[in-house]
Amino acid sequence: MAKTRPGKRDADSYTIRGTNKIVKAGDCVLMRPSESNTAPYVARVEKIEADNRNNMKVQVRWYYRPEEAVGGRRQFHGAKELFLSDHHDMQSAHTIEGKCVVHTFKNYTKLENVGPEDYYCRFEYKPSTGAFLPDRVAVYCKCEMPYNPDDLMIQCDECKDWYHPACVDLTVEEAKQLDHFICSEHGSDEDAKKPQENSLTNGKAETKRQRK
Repeated sequence: MAKTRPGKRDADSYTIRGTNKIVKAGDCVLMRPSESNTAPYVARVEKIEADNRNNMKVQVRWYYRPEEAVGGRRQFHGAKELFLSDHHDMQSAHTIEGKCVVHTFKNYTKLENVGPEDYYCRFEYKPSTGAFLPDRVAVYCKCEMPYNPDDLMIQCDECKDWYHPACVDLTVEEAKQLDHFICSEHGSDEDAKKPQENSLTNGKAETKRQRK
């Protein structure tokens, strides 16, 4: 656990300026980006400190969006997907603009309604090496892609694999009207229908950035 710096004291909470929203350690927050017309940064508050003048600072652990990571955004990355990085910073609490919720991938897929404050995370990410944890993930459909919760998929009643409508020559509307679905390959090699693994490891390195 991080030590409190000299001249600082631990604070239990911080009230976001201009609101009645209270932030505590463990909460996820939206932080003002360094450039205008840029989406807010997302971070998890690890610690809150105050100095003798009651100036507040937060130690945060950053979440990265897919386009900020090595390899960039891929087809299977959802619009609300984030990676929890090992990148920590100390920031002014006044840069916090709001609160949000970063769900587990499983819990996110169970949400009936996804709000603007809802995100999800299924990977940890090391910006210094471009490595993901886990570095492999189950894939589905003929296209052998990981699951993107933004995309509709239908399950074969026989092999139990999941398919994108376009990959089985259906429109999204046609797929929504189906009561049952049998894929054209369920009678072939059964091993081909089990979720395979897709490596996410990327050997390229990225310089760690300071978001200030």
